[in-house]
Amino acid sequence: MTQAIDKEQIVIDEFKKLSPEKQEEVIDFIQFLQFKEMQKQETVEDKEKEKQVSFLEAAKEFIGCVDGGPGDLATNKKYLEGYGK
Repeated sequence: MTQAIDKEQIVIDEFKKLSPEKQEEVIDFIQFLQFKEMQKQETVEDKEKEKQVSFLEAAKEFIGCVDGGPGDLATNKKYLEGYGK
């Protein structure tokens, strides 16, 4: 906690040493960083809102593409015994 306070005090002290023009540049830069962060958060939120696709929907083009083999992968009941427990 004191480290954050120390950093804040350092920033304030250094800011006060700058000319008014440079102080304006610092303020502009801070606002730019805040804007970038806000855009990044909106992008993450947009991605979360995108429709989630089930595995079946994503793989439907591959269903039935393998010739041979069992039609039902659950034909070996002994192998699947206890699976999912």
